[in-house]
Amino acid sequence: MMASIKTNNAPAAIGPYSQGIVTDNLVFVSGQLPIDPATGNFAEGDIKELTRQCIRNIEAILKEAGTGLSKVIKTTIFVADLSNFAAVNEAYAEFFGESAPARSCVQVAAIPKGAQIEIEAIARIK
Repeated sequence: MMASIKTNNAPAAIGPYSQGIVTDNLVFVSGQLPIDPATGNFAEGDIKELTRQCIRNIEAILKEAGTGLSKVIKTTIFVADLSNFAAVNEAYAEFFGESAPARSCVQVAAIPKGAQIEIEAIARIK
């Protein structure tokens, strides 16, 4: 059985997909852009603040699903410029620290809406 997750505390999907899907004991969170759900605009600031906003959006979706960042088992980070890798890592570590999930980070040719970063996640419910 699958259930779609929807919260106003994260940006609405910009296409035909769900913010997240719960199936069995897992939550699959769609890629989150650094959009502030209160304004509908990109967060202001450098790549560190954009990274933080992506993760805050993931956190809101996970909370709606009944779980949290401590249950994240895998993330994928898409960046427009891999030279931002160290700065992204610094902001990312603020949320995950020493118990960080498995992760991939890749540079891509383009991210929707011209974003500099997008992050997706998989988490456990229990």
